Amino acid sequence: MYPVITASVPLLEPPGWAPAQRELFALLDRAWRRFARDFTGPDGRLTYDDGLTSRDGVDDFYETFFNWPQLYLLGGADDLLAEAERHWEGVTRQLTELGMLHDEYERGYDWFHQGESLLLLYFLCMAAPERWRERALRFAELYVDPAHGNYDPGHRIIRRPHNGSDPAREGLFDGTSYPWLAKEAAMYGFPLEWLLPPDAEEPPRDRDPRLGEQMRRRIGTGDTAVNLAAAGLVGNAWLLSGEERYRDWLAEYVGAWRDRAAANNGILPDNVAPDGTVGGLLAGRWYGGHYGWSWPHGWYSVGHAAVVAALAAALATGDDSHTDLVRPALDEIIAHGKVMAFTEADSSLATKWTVQLREDVDTPTLHVPFRYDDRGWFDYNPMLMGVPVALWHHSGAPEDRARLERLRAAAGHDWRTVRPFRSKEEAGHEEPWFAYLAGDNPDYPERILAAAQAQVRHRLTRMERYRGRPVPEADIHLWQQSNPVVTEALVQLTWGGPQVVYNGGLQQARVRYYDAAARRPGLPPSVAALVSAIDPEATVVELVNLDPEVPRSVIVQAGAFAEHDIRGVAYTACEDPSWIGDLYDYGHGEPVVTTASLDVGGPWLRVDLPRSTRIRLTLRLALRARTASYASPFDGRDA
Repeated sequence: MYPVITASVPLLEPPGWAPAQRELFALLDRAWRRFARDFTGPDGRLTYDDGLTSRDGVDDFYETFFNWPQLYLLGGADDLLAEAERHWEGVTRQLTELGMLHDEYERGYDWFHQGESLLLLYFLCMAAPERWRERALRFAELYVDPAHGNYDPGHRIIRRPHNGSDPAREGLFDGTSYPWLAKEAAMYGFPLEWLLPPDAEEPPRDRDPRLGEQMRRRIGTGDTAVNLAAAGLVGNAWLLSGEERYRDWLAEYVGAWRDRAAANNGILPDNVAPDGTVGGLLAGRWYGGHYGWSWPHGWYSVGHAAVVAALAAALATGDDSHTDLVRPALDEIIAHGKVMAFTEADSSLATKWTVQLREDVDTPTLHVPFRYDDRGWFDYNPMLMGVPVALWHHSGAPEDRARLERLRAAAGHDWRTVRPFRSKEEAGHEEPWFAYLAGDNPDYPERILAAAQAQVRHRLTRMERYRGRPVPEADIHLWQQSNPVVTEALVQLTWGGPQVVYNGGLQQARVRYYDAAARRPGLPPSVAALVSAIDPEATVVELVNLDPEVPRSVIVQAGAFAEHDIRGVAYTACEDPSWIGDLYDYGHGEPVVTTASLDVGGPWLRVDLPRSTRIRLTLRLALRARTASYASPFDGRDA
């Protein structure tokens, strides 16, 4: 049995965030049902009659539903899990018919996109580990077992940038040249720029050596830093099974890249030749690999893959030095930062930042370089906050918090501003969330919930416009853009964690919840939760039961994977009923709220919430004091 606390503080005037949170849950429930009705078939596949003519596309199908099981885990509808599973099954059949999968897994593509594809699987594993264990372990074996042809244990490398279930899929493209579109060339330039003299005219696309045989030979083989995102797949297998071979692979593979970074003045290189040498195919350059520092995205792909790997390896091994894979490169790009308006920057991601910054596109603020080539650092953008926030959330270290404070001090725009924009990552509000946790953005919960509602309603309107129309191959991003499930606000407010790193990360959370009566993950109906501080010594959680008639019971779990230990809890209480008044009193008094405490000594604590009650818990946590897993509080227990 777990320790049990019964809430006793009466709920008289609900805090504004609590009903707003439950309204968002209700709106999301209606919205996903609409999407399933209007855009999917009876077996769960997307309504799509076109083909796929390149290696791209698998991610776009799976990404559409990536956060549906995440919403279930937060407290979404009981039937949402089965619906998310149905869509994974239907889309998998659909992609197999389109020739994109073998044995239910990507035949061979880069890990910038594979990581996006797999988030749906990871959340399904988190929600129903026993049902998804066999598949997830089978997929991880493609990398852990060298017999599948992806991993070379001698050189500690993944053998090629495009990898997966089909060892015959080599190189980066089919045909004679990389299918680089004109608009992509204008945004990102070309790989292997140094192969052409500086004054050379751009060759025709089908005869450009940078896009043909030279690309196949120099960056179509060997390892690349974005492959580090495969650590998420292996970390997921370790959480499911606890098998040492997955933990050992993470230590070996991520450790190899950490060693290469250490040998490069701390900066993570982006390429390793088949013989194990950094720069072996690029004339000694530590940069220039596929989806690496030079092309096409730089830090946007390298940084996200690195933090996915570092946190997966640290979680599995207990060795936090794996995070040194990320920090030196992060601090290096910050050191090259410049203050400018975004309109003056050479950013290749204008469509992202003009929406996110809005009126602040003309405000001078810190920009950091995302890319590096023979010219040095270039492609300046505002800092992507997902990586430094993920590091700080994991470590709780003063130096990681200090980095965030320095970034805030260098920003010309107000970090407290909340804007209702939609990013591909279903993220981007780390700055105002951090300001809230720092104590100077008190209205953030209500404002981010309102922004989330705005996004759901916008996407419902988009769905109405496009439903029933045929979707050509060029427009398959429509499904992601229309996905009405928004989860960032709920992850931040209820779990006290950042949104999952989109390119294949495993979820972070200070706390998670289970419905004790329904014996399922997520908040019970009518219960709202707010995490207002995530200091390990004082993680503050407020729980509110808005139901005026029905009691609820919540099991609070420390960590996304029960990896933290609740040493003790202080909580609010009201044992004096005199606030109700007597028989001849039409008013009521103010409840007298006191504080009690309890030793816990485990990852779970049950909180019983009588009707119309609230409680504030101040948890004293030991971070990562326990072995992480997908085990639930109901495994072998009577809740």
